[in-house]
Amino acid sequence: MLVPIFNGLVAQDSALHVPDHLVPLLGKYLCFALLALSVDLIWGFCGILSLGHGAFFALGGYAMGMYLMRQVGSRGVYAHPVLPDFMVFLNWQELPWFWYGSDIFPIAVLMVVLAPGILALAFGWFAFRSRVTGVYLSIITQAMTFALMLAFFRNDMGFGGNNGLTDFKDILGFPLQAGSTRLVLFVVSAIALGLGYLLCRWLVESKFGKVLVAIRDAENRTRFLGYRVERYKLTVFIISAMLAGLAGALYVPQVGIINPGEFAPENSIEIVIWVAVGGRGTLAGAILGALVVNAGKTWFTGALPEFWLFALGGLFVFVTLLMPRGILGTGQELWDRMRQRSQLHQAAPATSQAAE
Repeated sequence: MLVPIFNGLVAQDSALHVPDHLVPLLGKYLCFALLALSVDLIWGFCGILSLGHGAFFALGGYAMGMYLMRQVGSRGVYAHPVLPDFMVFLNWQELPWFWYGSDIFPIAVLMVVLAPGILALAFGWFAFRSRVTGVYLSIITQAMTFALMLAFFRNDMGFGGNNGLTDFKDILGFPLQAGSTRLVLFVVSAIALGLGYLLCRWLVESKFGKVLVAIRDAENRTRFLGYRVERYKLTVFIISAMLAGLAGALYVPQVGIINPGEFAPENSIEIVIWVAVGGRGTLAGAILGALVVNAGKTWFTGALPEFWLFALGGLFVFVTLLMPRGILGTGQELWDRMRQRSQLHQAAPATSQAAE
């Protein structure tokens, strides 16, 4: 939250000044942190390893992208008052039914959470009722996002095909390229991340969260105790998908584009790496992992772009073998050991004095 201060109030020649071009980049990191938080909610506390959460992120992004495209109106290349440029180029004669209402902001916001939520409901209903778990569930989620990627690449889907949705002008009447708009989007992303964290923290500390942990550690025993395991898993899966969709919606206006590449399975795998690096089952660790890995990615892809995937894979192997609890979990473990040693050292003199 200090970024707006360092950007607007600190002199440009100061070392603390945050340049304008860094504001949307940092805002993008916050969106990724919210996305990682959504994965940690289901993986860290319920044991659902989703390798397809990029699909929910992309659906939320497309819902926002549709709104932004409708705001362009006659300012587009083809100056059509209703149809986006790519539809005019592809000789579409009218707006598809699923684009109706996309120019109304409240409806667009509703679709941001409804689209991924409905997909999660449909997918989870069949998967969890069939008691698909473990690696099989992970593979199915990956197949889901891959299928959606192939579908959205098609021009006849009505979402811009390979190019996706881009060339946005403004949001709620404010130009997206304006520095003030970028700052507001950053602040909104930070608030969304904070509220998302509080929601997840409240969920995992409630009775609902305790049941989720029981399902993670002993699903069959939890079922035998009378809990409707499928309902718990479906509920948390839908909540997680909606959080991912919200992250995608905040991501799109800050980067200026959404295309089928966001559905790519490797993106979903990378999200899991963020959570593993930061610390699975900690919530705060997921946020930390997303920020650290993506900051490293920005530097690495600028300095040594051809080695980034090797570095990412090496980081995952390193964390898995030497830091299985992630950065936050390992740090907490070391702190606990240091505190125990300190307590033992303090207790030793008292013991020797009592013996004398």
